[in-house]
Amino acid sequence: MWDLPRQQANFAALSPISLVRRTADVFPHRTAILHGDLRQSWGDTHTRCRRLASALERAGVRRGGVVAIIAPNTPAMVEAHYGVPMLGAVLNALNTRLDPATIAFTLTHGEARVLLVDREFAATVRDALALLDSKPPLVIDIEDKLAPPGIPVGSIGYEAFLASGDPEYDAQLPPDEWDALALNYTSGTTGNPKGVVYHHRGAYLNAVGNALTWGMAQHPVYLWTLPMFHCNGWCFPWTVAAMAGTHVCLRRVEAGAILGAIATHGVTHMCGAPIVLGMVLNHPGVQPLAAPVRVMTAGAAPPAAILEGMERLGFDVTHVYGLTEVYGPVLVCAWDDAWDSLPDAERATIRARQGVRYAVQEGMMVADPVSLAPVPQDGATMGEIMLRGNITMKGYLKNPAATAEAFEGGWFHTGDLAVWHAQGYAEIKDRSKDIIISGGENISTIEVEGVLYRHPAVLEAAVVARPDTVWGETPCAFVTLKDGSDATEADIIAFCRERLARFKIPRTVVFGPLPKTSTGKMQKFILRDQAKAL
Repeated sequence: MWDLPRQQANFAALSPISLVRRTADVFPHRTAILHGDLRQSWGDTHTRCRRLASALERAGVRRGGVVAIIAPNTPAMVEAHYGVPMLGAVLNALNTRLDPATIAFTLTHGEARVLLVDREFAATVRDALALLDSKPPLVIDIEDKLAPPGIPVGSIGYEAFLASGDPEYDAQLPPDEWDALALNYTSGTTGNPKGVVYHHRGAYLNAVGNALTWGMAQHPVYLWTLPMFHCNGWCFPWTVAAMAGTHVCLRRVEAGAILGAIATHGVTHMCGAPIVLGMVLNHPGVQPLAAPVRVMTAGAAPPAAILEGMERLGFDVTHVYGLTEVYGPVLVCAWDDAWDSLPDAERATIRARQGVRYAVQEGMMVADPVSLAPVPQDGATMGEIMLRGNITMKGYLKNPAATAEAFEGGWFHTGDLAVWHAQGYAEIKDRSKDIIISGGENISTIEVEGVLYRHPAVLEAAVVARPDTVWGETPCAFVTLKDGSDATEADIIAFCRERLARFKIPRTVVFGPLPKTSTGKMQKFILRDQAKAL
């Protein structure tokens, strides 16, 4: 009785392509991209993306073929997120901080047919191409007027390549929404990075989920401080398209440039790691905003002191949590109006929780990683965050063993240790590899870092385990001080002694700049090596 078949009239594959196409149809004259002097409409953007898809096809790229790009947040990067999927090809956005050997590995492993290169990274790419054993991809030089000088590495320029494409190219939805859309390599600390594969369905759902989660209205003005190569910008290239918004491109993430863009363009939304928030908060002479700006932050648990400071400046911060394997953000600290009346410090503490699952993700739990038994929602018992649903990767490219391990028991194992609060709110206490076990006691590095960030002289802080012959491990704090500020190791330890249990107090404090990834995450594996060598 209920066996009514799918047909063209009542079923279409979910794909971000349809979001771009609709906005170009309905709002062709609205501004899609701002970059320096460039003002590009949605109609023009759609035409350029159709040209890109057509040109790639004429260059021999077919459905499932990989098109790589290495560029900062520029118009070409936005267009690649639209044009490459229109062909049914797979977009591989490369981290701009990768070394030549890693770039060579990803190009070979992903079997990239085409590589788009911003000239700022031409020298690195040239070295990477020299390391290839296989046939090199077709290399196209992106011409950005705001890029620093550089010698082209490709055989054709981006604009000339687009000119070879058909502006009326008929972009089709994928025959199967499970088709691969994007390939993102994780930045592993040991061995080769793993290739995380996204599908059209997941990208579409997370793009819509971002808008739902944020309560985003039509025509947002979105500032690109989050790298688009990181989880495809948490799917926000497609979210902005869905909401007929404006992309404000930014080549470099600098506090002055961020504040200037907010004032000039009327920015309404932006995303970034806590380090970006701290950069803005500590910018000399920073003043409260003329109009509120919504900020989505993730990448590490944001210290409560930073959340308090941003709120005072007029930034409305939403804390989310995710990983490359789940398309970026997948949990959100969904706000309860009952918390509005709480003191500032208590509100900031709640905001620092990772929260509950996105509406478009099916399942989340904090559980024992072996038995998969959920831990009680008591805010104290530690477990691992587990996820499953439509915004979870297809798997790791050419790595069935790692895929099976990640999905063991029917859940994606995140490796993040957390407690579970009432109403299902998760709060990360540490990565499984970062937790410090001192004299049999577990110490959350995030908790200690939160205290350090409250010290008036501290700009950045990271805590790792230092081997100890008596206790096994003790906390070692790496600290960057604010310009013009001064503090000694004894000052920092005394400050922590007033706020932490004795066993959690850092035994060692090291001052200096902290190593970070291009997305602002602390590279704790480097700090752990330094702590071992002390």
